[in-house]
Amino acid sequence: MASADLASAQPPPTPPPRSHTDLFGDPINDSSPLWFKKDLFLSPDFDCESYISDLRTFVPFDTLRSQLHAHLSSLKHQLVDLINRDYNDFVNLSTNLVDVDSSVARMRAPLSDLREKIAAFRNSVQDSLVSLQNGLNQRAEAANAREILELLLDTFHVVSKVEKLIKELPSVPADWSNGDMNVSEKSHLSNGISLQQSENESNVRETQSMLLERIASEMNRLKFYMAHAKDLPFIQNVEKRFQSASHLLDASLGHCFLDGLEHRDENAIYNCLRAYAAIDSTSNAEEIFRSTIVAPLIEKIIPHGSSGLNGVASVDELEADYREIKQCIEKDCTFLLRISSREDSGFHVFNFLANSILREVHSAIQKGKPGAFSPGRPTEFLKNYKSSLEFLSHLEGYCTSRYAVSKFRTELVYVDFMKQWNLGVYFSLRFQEIAGALDSVLVTPSLVVAQGSRYEVGNFPALVLKQSITLLESLRSCWGEDVLVLSCSDKFLRLSLQLLSRYSSWLSHGLNARQMGHENANPGAEWAISAGPEDLLYIIHDVKILVDEVCGNYIGHVMEILSSCPAEVMDPVKQSILQSAKSLEDMVPSVIKSIVDMLVEKSVEALLQLKGISATYRMTNKPLPIHHSPYVSAILHPLKAFLEGDRAATYLDDATKFELIQGAALEITKSYNELVSELVNVARKTESSLQRLRQGAQRRTGASSDVSDHNVSNTDKICMQLFLDIQEYGRNLATIGVDTAKIKDYQALWQCVAPAEKQSTIVF
Repeated sequence: MASADLASAQPPPTPPPRSHTDLFGDPINDSSPLWFKKDLFLSPDFDCESYISDLRTFVPFDTLRSQLHAHLSSLKHQLVDLINRDYNDFVNLSTNLVDVDSSVARMRAPLSDLREKIAAFRNSVQDSLVSLQNGLNQRAEAANAREILELLLDTFHVVSKVEKLIKELPSVPADWSNGDMNVSEKSHLSNGISLQQSENESNVRETQSMLLERIASEMNRLKFYMAHAKDLPFIQNVEKRFQSASHLLDASLGHCFLDGLEHRDENAIYNCLRAYAAIDSTSNAEEIFRSTIVAPLIEKIIPHGSSGLNGVASVDELEADYREIKQCIEKDCTFLLRISSREDSGFHVFNFLANSILREVHSAIQKGKPGAFSPGRPTEFLKNYKSSLEFLSHLEGYCTSRYAVSKFRTELVYVDFMKQWNLGVYFSLRFQEIAGALDSVLVTPSLVVAQGSRYEVGNFPALVLKQSITLLESLRSCWGEDVLVLSCSDKFLRLSLQLLSRYSSWLSHGLNARQMGHENANPGAEWAISAGPEDLLYIIHDVKILVDEVCGNYIGHVMEILSSCPAEVMDPVKQSILQSAKSLEDMVPSVIKSIVDMLVEKSVEALLQLKGISATYRMTNKPLPIHHSPYVSAILHPLKAFLEGDRAATYLDDATKFELIQGAALEITKSYNELVSELVNVARKTESSLQRLRQGAQRRTGASSDVSDHNVSNTDKICMQLFLDIQEYGRNLATIGVDTAKIKDYQALWQCVAPAEKQSTIVF
């Protein structure tokens, strides 16, 4: 009942009045506005001031206050509901809280004792940890100091050992004749254990080389120690002893290596190379071999000293020199190259081929034959370049693996040697030479027929014009052994295509100039203005021969040269050449059309005589004609004379001849039809006008207008004459193989002048 009283004591929540600004808010009984988030009140870091300041930017203060009041009323209502639901527990809550303080005090005492014990134990552990950490630091410092001390002791021992080993080097006076060592050093090195006089020099060199290898190994170890402790005063003090020992080792090792080279002692050389590899002084070994063995040999072959320069200038060709150098390498250098290329020897760090042999050869050529690298003389330059590539290939033959070949090609001296050959300048000179030769021929004002029989013109018996012969010579020069550089094959391919394009442009510009009728044609096009039909036959003949040659033997030769290239390279190369040949072949119809135009122009001159037929039968009493006019025989005379000429018989093939005859017949017949149609139309109009005038006069005089049907008009006579003429013209066309029934203009011509009874059938 108490819960009922409590519930009745609380007034029911009333919804706050909606603000005039709350246009989109829902009623409070349904849901809160979207901007009012109840969950934010439960957040641990909830700040009411920031919450209100954020909402006031877009919610009026009255609306916010009303919403908070409504929320408070809702919470109170929920609280009452909870109390009413669990009223019994709520009433008993006070009875269950009796003597809570004493219970809390009883529980706090053991917890306080436990906290004190944990704090004491923690302090003890912390003290132990600090003590342990200090001990570890002291131990690390001691270990570091011990390591440094051991390093210094090892350094001192190694230095002493190296000096002792150097003193133990066997004394061989012939080995210490180098002026780089002073008397004190010689006496110092001779204080070791001397061998008995009965030992031979080979044993001395081998023993000495083995000892030097051991010294080199210790020196390498000493370098490692000094690199790790270079800042210590002791190491700085030992630096002078290290430098002295290093100098003595280099001198001794150099003398021993040189003595081994002179006597070809493989064991001594092998040990010396291992010593050089141990101290990372491969360049010294390569330089000794270059200066003592290779240089004297190359000096004899390519003198480059003061005496050689002051003497007679030597020829700059290198082929013979390379041949002698190969023999010297085979005779005097192979033994070292064989030793340095042993498997699993560790001698891959040496490169005597590049840094000794090739370096000396390069230097000798630069000093003794500098003109060998000059592209100013392309023929000699190419010969020397190819000889050099063959020499490099010969050197690569001494490499035992692909890795060795790759390493040889990446050496600096190899790269420098290849840079000496300026292929860009060489190609430019060849370009000017090849392209200039063709261009100089193409700018001539007329077609030039090569001298002699067409079957005996140089290497190209089928060609007639010098322009065509020069083109083929230029094309073959691009891929000739005496011109082509394989590494520049892309440039020579482009030059080949440019040559074909230049020839095609020469033909195109000339034919266009002739068609346009330019008397003052551009340079290179004058030939077409002065050329006759017979001259153009040369062009047709040569173009076909050129196309056959380019698409046949020429492209096969190019593909053979580029056979080492992948298929994705070969196919575009082949297609580009075929496309250029096709462009050249496409010029043949234009040449044929030019010949046809010239022949038609001459035939039209004869056709103009038919205009006299009107005057012959106008206002005369001549009877109907029974014979064709004399001019008909002259219409096809230029074409027949052209076909019966020696040049046509020699250079004109059947297919081209048929195309030319058909083209000329069509054009001549077309002109013939136009002239006849115009003549007949004029005659008929004139006849009609005269007829009207005659009838008007008769009506004025009252005379009879009857005209005898047996009288034939002048127009009929003209048409009969023209009909006889076109019949003869058709017979003449048939004699040269033209089917007039297939010519539309001839059919129109027949329909224009043929009598009514013969309109349907063309019969000569």
